[in-house]
Amino acid sequence: MIILASNSPRRKELLGGLDMEFRTWVIPNIDESYPDTLKAEDVAEYIAQKKAIPYFNDEHMEAVDDDDIVLTADTVVILDGEVMGKPKDEEDACRMLRRLSGKTHHVITGVCLRTKTKTRHFSVKTDVTFAHLTDEQIQYYVAKYRPLDKAGSYGVQEWIGYVGVTRLEGSYFNVMGLPVQRIYEELKAF
Repeated sequence: MIILASNSPRRKELLGGLDMEFRTWVIPNIDESYPDTLKAEDVAEYIAQKKAIPYFNDEHMEAVDDDDIVLTADTVVILDGEVMGKPKDEEDACRMLRRLSGKTHHVITGVCLRTKTKTRHFSVKTDVTFAHLTDEQIQYYVAKYRPLDKAGSYGVQEWIGYVGVTRLEGSYFNVMGLPVQRIYEELKAF
């Protein structure tokens, strides 16, 4: 059984698209901090591994069967070497989108597949280029779609992706939050 350790409706939808049986289970308040010395490109994979640890501690170990695979993931947006996480508020979301406007950034999703006896982890990177966005477009998107739960303050599958993304190199689904093709390959190898 695959256990998706995420409440994200996008991740549930994407994993469901693989036609594999899975259930969701989320342990609340998992620490997602990372060392300041970590390279931006390594942050998502580091956090994905960190998210998996509580599922295998003494308190929760009995809820995981021997052949269960816990899948944890974390997605970050990186612009000019800086990790852009989830915005604090609408003003912060607008600020992030202004920074992304007219530029290419990286979206990296780190994934950890873990059982009681083994672990595999990896990252997938996609380059995304935005057109120049007007303040009106940014304000409209943030007010209507409220992307406060999204790294970099946007969902590529929403209006801003339709009107703003001019180029995407890599996995579209990775930008949505789960590189399902790579996960499928990794699960087969697992």
